[in-house]
This record gives sequence, structure tokens and C-alpha cells, in this order.
Amino acid sequence: MPREQGRKLIAQNKKARHDYSILDTYEVGLVLTGTEVKSLRAGRASLVDGFATVDDGEVWLQHVHIPEYTQGTWTNHAPRRKRKVLMHREEIDKLIGKTREGGLTLVPLDLYFKDGKVKATLALAKGKKSYDKRHDLAERDSRREIQRAFGRYVKGRR
Repeated sequence: MPREQGRKLIAQNKKARHDYSILDTYEVGLVLTGTEVKSLRAGRASLVDGFATVDDGEVWLQHVHIPEYTQGTWTNHAPRRKRKVLMHREEIDKLIGKTREGGLTLVPLDLYFKDGKVKATLALAKGKKSYDKRHDLAERDSRREIQRAFGRYVKGRR
């Protein structure tokens, strides 16, 4: 059987980019059970309430919902259990310092298969205020309107 190649997206946390200012991103591995991987292969996961914490020098992903595998038996997993994150020691040490300084959190942005292994993108993020969110929405709308006007100009419709 040929090995899987490339990147296949499983789940994405679009709200995280709206609610947080992303300062840095990390590609990390996850310690999962067999039924979790089978459930992810079916494309079922939710990152909406997820976050990561650093406890005793280890990073843990919490409140990420991976539903039970439908054909699973008594060996099925708990849907919202804590999952260990695999990172290099130097990266974990940097994260410990940055998250302790206050105002910063670790948020999962997406979950995907990379060459057959489950990976996640964790972001070191700072929460946005409501006026920052409004400013970003207004900026996005103005960029979209400029693109539309330019398209009309190019097509000669003015």
C-alpha cells in the first residue's frame, strides 16, 4: 500500500484569526489513540473551544472535540480529553516564558494530515479588543470594494 503524501486539511479554526492577533505559529505533532486517528480520517473534528497549556514542561491540547469513532468498541476514546503535544524542548521553553508574561495564549489554528501523520498548527496569540475586530472588518471590506472597483475598471464597465 503506498504511503500518503502531501497535506490534507481536517479542521480549521477560522474564528481564532478573528478573535486573536497571531504573533507566532508552530507546527506540532499530537499523541493520539487509534480510534481518534480513524475518526480524523473521516474528517470529523472541531477546534472551536480549543486551547493549549504548558504544564510541568509539557504542552497539552485541551477542549478539542474529536468525536468517537462510529465503528469503535469499548476501546473508543473520550471526545474532549487532554492530548499531549509533541514539540522540541527549546520551543517549549520559549512558550513557557511568553505565556507567563501575560495576555498571551496558545490557540490551535488547524488540524491536518502531513505525510500520513496528524499535525496541528498552534499559534501564540493575543486577544483582540472589540474595536480592533471592527477595524479589521472595515479594512477587509474596503480592500474588497477596491478590488471590485478595479475589476469593473479593467472590464471597461466603470
